[in-house]
Formats: sequence, structure tokens, C-alpha cells
Amino acid sequence: MMNLLSINLFSLFIFLFPLLIYIIKNSTFLKKTQNLPPSPFQWPIIGNIPNFIISKKPHIIVTKISQNLGPLISLKLGNQLIVLGSSPESAIEILKNHDKQLSARYAPKATPIKESDLKRYSLLWSTECNSHWKSIRVLWKTEFFSSKAMESYAEKRGKGVVEMVNFLNFKQGKVVKIGDLVFGNVFNVLGEICFSRNMVKLEDERVIGEMKGNIWRFMENGTTPILADFFPIFDGVVDIQGKKKKAKKCLDNLFKIWEGIIKERRESYVEKNGDFLDLMLANGFSDDQINYMLLEIFPAGTGTLTSTIEWAMAELVRNKEVMKKLNSELQNGSINSNTTIQESTIFQLPYLNACIKEVLRLHPPIAFLPHYASETCQVMNYTIPKSCLVFVNLWAIGHDPKLWDDPFSFKPERFLNTNIDYKGQDFEFLPFGAGRRMCPGLPFAAKQMHLILAYLVYHFEWSLPNNGDPLMLDMNEKYAVPLQRQMPLLLVPTSK
Repeated sequence: MMNLLSINLFSLFIFLFPLLIYIIKNSTFLKKTQNLPPSPFQWPIIGNIPNFIISKKPHIIVTKISQNLGPLISLKLGNQLIVLGSSPESAIEILKNHDKQLSARYAPKATPIKESDLKRYSLLWSTECNSHWKSIRVLWKTEFFSSKAMESYAEKRGKGVVEMVNFLNFKQGKVVKIGDLVFGNVFNVLGEICFSRNMVKLEDERVIGEMKGNIWRFMENGTTPILADFFPIFDGVVDIQGKKKKAKKCLDNLFKIWEGIIKERRESYVEKNGDFLDLMLANGFSDDQINYMLLEIFPAGTGTLTSTIEWAMAELVRNKEVMKKLNSELQNGSINSNTTIQESTIFQLPYLNACIKEVLRLHPPIAFLPHYASETCQVMNYTIPKSCLVFVNLWAIGHDPKLWDDPFSFKPERFLNTNIDYKGQDFEFLPFGAGRRMCPGLPFAAKQMHLILAYLVYHFEWSLPNNGDPLMLDMNEKYAVPLQRQMPLLLVPTSK
């Protein structure tokens, strides 16, 4: 009997030994010796996962934790250590002072793209800043987003917004889904730049809705953490929500959009350098290289602009005085009667610029800037271990009452008579990031945001369906990439 009891106790010890080691490793003593940033209570094995189970808004939860513990905190989600910065000082440390050590990226397990392909072809999600990444970034900066390239695309951008106005003239008095409208506009402009052709007809709202939904689902499914992100032992084994499968389906649908165009151009290719596809073919890009390049250009370009303009129109409709001031500036500006808007003039309109900046502060395109520690380093006197996920909480910084007066109110005036800009030098305002991982599409996004918003406000009066009260407009947000409205914005245009 004693022998049997001894055997059972020994078996129990062997079974519980790994759990015991885990608890010891996560003890307060070890945290102090590691000198990690402060963290809330962590449960054995699952860590801080319970903090996020109920709410679907992790940026709000993390912001509240940071308000209690400080501008740099650590969380444990299963086996994964995460460090989050939520102040300009922590952003400077992460994105500037330690940019080299913290500029890697973590590939979510739900992404349908192999990590080896990300390293070879990706700019936005390459897991390291290697030679391939640098060559792609140079190509984007010199051929796609340089000042010369932006100037050469001016006619295509102008054509896009004129088509949008013409479409809205036929929609007067009818309900328009603003997000789909902007998506179609930007998708066509990118189509002109990449393929010298429009991709969709604005009147084909069903096709636009399906295409937009596919891109949104791809970004959501491909970036949402799954069990394997927290517990690597489940990698390749368990995907209860089917996120990876859903993302793969969306990926295949996206490739189908342009695979015929690529095949046709490759078969009849004569070097023209007329658009971005010609440029990629001239540089000997394989179909895989072209596919992954376009996979980043189209979702990133349409996502940021669609969400930003949709939020901007919602805020303007709710704030009549702001809309009135903006409309007055546009009417008194150099927008002439033939509906041509000069981009150089647009950027000289201070209130329009202030409105764009205030939207980006209040509703940043993404809540968290994602980084990954390729080396161990010291940040704000804390240790950031190698292989740690590192995020800058842009939402928290943009809503910090220590930085912004009345931070939850839409007040473009706060950006008048100030040099604060979104170009990565002002760390209290980083909607496009900073450092080597800063959004390469900023020049394109800035021009498109100003043009689209200016045209929408200059040419039309806007109201809610059934003359609804703007102050009752649902302004809840949905956590996703990009950070978007929970309910689509529906508005009725009336020509001025």
C-alpha cells in the first residue's frame, strides 16, 4: 500500500513538475530579476488572457492598464510576452532610440503566407529588415511614392475624384454608403497607377461591397491571434476559429482580381514603364513577387483611406460648426468652377489640414504599431527580452488627457497654429508610425485624404437618412486592422 502511494505521489509530482516550473518562472521574484516592465496579475499558464476575454476592444483594456501601471507595461498571453508603450517617451525609445533592435515583425500564425515568403517578398510584414526588405522599400520610395511619382499620378487622382462627384450627382437624395464609395475611388486610383485601368464601376455597388468585404476579412482573419500565437505547441495543429483557412480563401480571391491582368501583360509585354506593373516586369519580378507586392499595396491603401474618410465625414456631420468652417475655407480657396482641385493649393488650406489631423488623432488607422524584438535591449530602465512582441499604443497616446485637452472631442482647432505633423517626428502624434517601419504610403495617403474630403465637402451637403439627428449617430468603433466604424456610415448627398 505504501509503495503504491509512493508511486502515485511520484507520478503526480512528475505530472505537476512542468506547471511548478512555469509558476516559478513567472513569480514576482523572477520578474524582478528580469526587470520587466510592470504588469497586472498573471494567471498560471494563461497569463493575462482573461483580461481580454469579455471585451472586443483590446486597445481600451490596455490603455486602462497603462493608466494604472505606467507608460510601459508588460503582459503575458500564454507563452508570449508582450510589452506596450503608451506615451511619447516610450514611443521615442521604441521607434527611435532602439529602432534597430525593435524593428522586426512577428508573423501571426493565422496568416496564410509562409514566413519565408514574407522575408523574400513583403515590405509591411517582413519579419526582419533584411536585404530583400531594403530593396523593396527603395523600390516603393523611389518608384511608387517619390515626389516625382506622386506628381506623375496627379492626373489619375484628379480623374478619380471627378468620377466620384459625377457618380454622387446621380445619387442625390439617395442613401450612399460612404465607406464603399471611398473604397471604390481609391481602388480605381490604385488600379490606374498599377495597371493603367479602373478596377470597378462606382455604380456597381454590389461588386464594390464584395471586394471591400473580402479585403477587410483578409486583414481581420490574417492578423487576429489564434491559439498557436499564445501556445506554440499548437502551431499547425489547432485553429478552432478557422482563421487561417478563411484568410487563405480571401487571399486566393484577391489574387484572382489581378492574375489575368498580369498574365495578359506578361504575354504581350513591351517595355513601356507606363505603370507599376510595367516597372515590376522590367525588373524581372516573378508572379509571386508581383502578387505579394500588390497584396500589400491594395489592402493597405484602401483600408487606411476608407476608414479615415468615413470617420471624417461622420465627425463633420455631427459637428455642424466644423463643417461650416471647412466649407467656407474650401469655397474661399482656389477651387475653381470646373471642379478641378490643385493639390498644391489643397495643402495650403489650414483648416482642412487641421480636420485631417484631428481625425487621425481621434481615430488612428491602427490602434497598435506592431514590432518585435530581434535583440534584448533596455527601454526606460526595463529589460525588453529578445523575441518579445513590442507595441506602441497609438490610440492611448492620441487620447491622453495629459497631451490633449478634452481628448475625446473633435476639435480641429487644436492643430491650428502648431507645427505638429504626422510625418514621424512628433511622437505625440504618430498615425503613420515612425522609424524604418514607418508607413511608406504616407505621401499617397496624405494627397488622397485631402482630395477626397475636399471634394465631398465642397460639392455636396450631407444629411442622415430620414433626416436623422446627427448627434444620435453611432460612433462606436470596431477593433480591427484598420480601426473602423462598428456601423457603416450612411449619408444622403445633395448638390450645392
